[in-house]
Amino acid sequence: MRGPDEQTSHMFSYVVPEDRVRPDHPLRAIRRMTDEVLTSLSPRFSRMYSDMGRPSIPPEQLLRALLLQSLYTIRSERLLMEEIDYSILFRWFVGLGMDDAIWSPTTFSKNRDRLLQGDIAAAFFDAVVAQARTAGLLSDEHFTVDGTLLEAWASLKSFRHKDEGPPQPPDDPGNPTVNFHGETRRNDTHQSTTDPEALLARKGNGREAKLSYAGHVLLDNRHGLVANICVTAATGTAERDAALLLLAEAADAATVGGDQGFDVPSFVAGVRALGVTPHVAQKITGSAIDERTTRHAGYAISQQKRKLIEQVFGWLKTVGGLRKLRHRGGDLVDWIVTFAAAAYNLVRLRTLLARPA
Repeated sequence: MRGPDEQTSHMFSYVVPEDRVRPDHPLRAIRRMTDEVLTSLSPRFSRMYSDMGRPSIPPEQLLRALLLQSLYTIRSERLLMEEIDYSILFRWFVGLGMDDAIWSPTTFSKNRDRLLQGDIAAAFFDAVVAQARTAGLLSDEHFTVDGTLLEAWASLKSFRHKDEGPPQPPDDPGNPTVNFHGETRRNDTHQSTTDPEALLARKGNGREAKLSYAGHVLLDNRHGLVANICVTAATGTAERDAALLLLAEAADAATVGGDQGFDVPSFVAGVRALGVTPHVAQKITGSAIDERTTRHAGYAISQQKRKLIEQVFGWLKTVGGLRKLRHRGGDLVDWIVTFAAAAYNLVRLRTLLARPA
């Protein structure tokens, strides 16, 4: 018999969100690991907030919401609040009840400075890495380094001469007409009026130049986890300079892989000065390494494992929503990228820990 199409506008329910999420849902494992991290960060949260005044939205809930934004590729915080409002799964993950009021999207703007000053993204990332180390999923010896360009939230039309006076009123405020023909634009003479810290850069010869930041990853070769990450200005030597800084913090590093862009004498010498063996891909001519390095079996393994780093960049730009940044300023961009890398590690850890022993 066909059932009636009864539509009830009001309904009482005694089922809590916990019971609506199936036991084997992937977010359950991520929620458990996230709660462990947030518990370890609780003393830091307490120091960030005053003992007086009315209670604020718990920082734990704000960070869980930002995790959902990275995990589900939600393009804006306004849309994130809308998704949490009608999704039982999202309410459960954040820690909200069915009748709890949702926050205003401006809540993130008001609390971001506090979280930024407290360096919470780096602390959250380090705590996730510590979980991987405790589980025996980090080697601390064999790494890969690489970098990528992150397109800034700034238009090329905002890239103007530093000495240029106030611009004339645009003919179209939404999409003004700007003529750059015959003008040479360089980072040392021009600057974006929208995001002054973004630099003009391109991925290679013949490619278009975009206002960008440079993201750098130190990858553990054993299981493809991000061991460290940072964001710098997109200069011509940013990849190699940042790689040396990241390696310097990995005290027990033994080898480091990389593409041909790292096969330059200055980088190879800098890596060896740190007591690390450079397993970078050789250039066809003029390579800075020879058979004393490439003859070993470990070199071939490093060349195979270094491709895992492309999975990190691919995830951050597609799933993590970092193909085009939504925030401005080097410090904030570094915060967002670091937090997204922590989200990637949580997804990777969930997969690794679910494998049969």
